[in-house]
Amino acid sequence: MKRKHSLVIAALLVFTLIFTACGSESKPASGEASASADAGGAKEVKKIIIGTGTQFPGVCFIDENGKLTGFDVELVRELDKRLDGYEFEFKTMDFSNLLLSLETNKIDVIAHQMEKNPEREAKFLFNKEPYSIFLSKVAVSAKNNDVKSIEDLKGKKIQVSPTSNQAYFLKKYKEEHKDAYDLIFSSNGSNDLVQQIESGRIDATLSTDFALRFYTDADGKEALKTVGEPLIQSDVLFVLRKDSQELADQLDEAIREVKADGTLSKLSLQWLGADYTKGLAESK
Repeated sequence: MKRKHSLVIAALLVFTLIFTACGSESKPASGEASASADAGGAKEVKKIIIGTGTQFPGVCFIDENGKLTGFDVELVRELDKRLDGYEFEFKTMDFSNLLLSLETNKIDVIAHQMEKNPEREAKFLFNKEPYSIFLSKVAVSAKNNDVKSIEDLKGKKIQVSPTSNQAYFLKKYKEEHKDAYDLIFSSNGSNDLVQQIESGRIDATLSTDFALRFYTDADGKEALKTVGEPLIQSDVLFVLRKDSQELADQLDEAIREVKADGTLSKLSLQWLGADYTKGLAESK
């Protein structure tokens, strides 16, 4: 009887020791990346949510196989390969929701051909190294031979999206040139803009040469053309929250790498149809 009692006590002691050892094993805090237990130790990887859209052909769109792709998307994937300390994950949404989603911490970075303006800079952080550069000019009907520059728009109507950099420029220009044009804002798509211009209700817009391929007539031909000198050089950048300087610096370093080894130019040629990675001064 005593022997049996001793065996039971011994078993309980063994169980207690095992349970205590298991309970004292250290675990990573919730939300933190766990490090490897090997001698070298793995670098902590931080997940970054990249906000982008699905309706911008060549830039961020869903292809025939249902895959998110385009210039901005594939560039982010390339940068992800080069930045060991981060893991990038896409979250798609309407363009109009991107800035609000960044402000409310639903995403960490915007990749959607974004440009600086003072209003955006007051609230958000931009990286410094542009990954594409677009030159905006006056755009009119392909049949219009009267308007050759912005000076020819006096008394005419020019339409742009209200939240665009083109709108910001045109508002400032009109303040300095009171009778320059009638400025009209509309968020309707490219087809509506073409119809407005072809019908004569609108005379012009601002556009880049890259965007002309989206303004087509009933026969699928380009309905608009650009005229005059470039009015805006738009550096395309990533948008982040103000507390993300370290990530912005890392993105800049990786962008300089893809520029130096030719990867960025190749992506631009593949997805945008031309090399839009050089500014006005560089292209001369």
